[in-house]
Amino acid sequence: MARSDLLVSLVRAAVVGDRARVRATTEALAADERAKNHHLLADRLQQALSAVSLSSASAGAAPTPPPGKEAILEITPRIRLDELVLTLPVREAARQLIEEHARADVLRACGLEPRHRVLLSGPPGNGKTSFAEAVAEALALPMFVVRYDVLVGSYLGETNARLRRLFDYVRTTPCVLFFDEFDALGKERGDIHETGEIKRVVSFLLMQIDQLPSWTIVVAATNHAELLDRAVWRRFQLRLAFPAPGPAEVAAFLAKLMDSWPERPRLSAERIARRLGAVSYAEARDFCLDVRRRHVLGLGELGIDAALEAELRTWEARVRPESGDGGGTRVSTPARRARTARAARQGEASGDPGS
Repeated sequence: MARSDLLVSLVRAAVVGDRARVRATTEALAADERAKNHHLLADRLQQALSAVSLSSASAGAAPTPPPGKEAILEITPRIRLDELVLTLPVREAARQLIEEHARADVLRACGLEPRHRVLLSGPPGNGKTSFAEAVAEALALPMFVVRYDVLVGSYLGETNARLRRLFDYVRTTPCVLFFDEFDALGKERGDIHETGEIKRVVSFLLMQIDQLPSWTIVVAATNHAELLDRAVWRRFQLRLAFPAPGPAEVAAFLAKLMDSWPERPRLSAERIARRLGAVSYAEARDFCLDVRRRHVLGLGELGIDAALEAELRTWEARVRPESGDGGGTRVSTPARRARTARAARQGEASGDPGS
């Protein structure tokens, strides 16, 4: 099925004169044949490919992107897996996924394919996007981030047409295709508040995911797993949780970041983590960057300990979202936190456990 899809894509690209897509599809075919130990055919494909020019037919004209590429943002992966603080199940799953794709020829020799559909869930800022980038970096693959602003259309059937072009493009080349905020597309179809159009999009999206070849690794991330359609869960071979870190995990992450500083502060990573409170990995990284900025701009007159203490005071005075009653969100300010602390101390003194 995957080979037939590539052949159809090659014919379509040749008909419309899309030389870039002809090259990408032929390279994918050659990689597939080489994985099957058909080296002679793979070499012939590569030789034929050398005659294909990527230059535009008209001199000076800007090259037009292949159909579907306009809906993705291609980034060069730079984050390594060993830079991330992950739970043991997630780290082991990542190791297995990378090994399966690095040694895909061994699996295919036994009639097996590597797993290539991964669903990540958890609160924001805890490593879901970094996980996808680290997998792409380990396998030396490009990372394609889906752009919903281009993908989602306002007219009937427009989103499905763009989805088709997107998947036609990504299945021609090995890559990591990343859907952030996946619940924006994969919503529960039984939701009475959703229109028939989004239900058709979900059905079409699931069909396209099923038809992806194994060299296209699709990683979907969501902060609201409860909103996903039940059929979405079945499509993904790996379903990994990224919970909010505790103080020990934040301290380990801070220690990794501070190892790159020109000097170590006197305050330990554990004490810094306690003063930061409940934070995500992204917030901890932002805090460390703020400390380094303050230290660098001090031009030697402000030590790392003074910069750290100044940023800790600023951090403790920040405004942040706080979970309220009924699952809502309200703003937590220093004054409100002080009132809450005083009320708690008064309750303890009076022996009233509160409501």
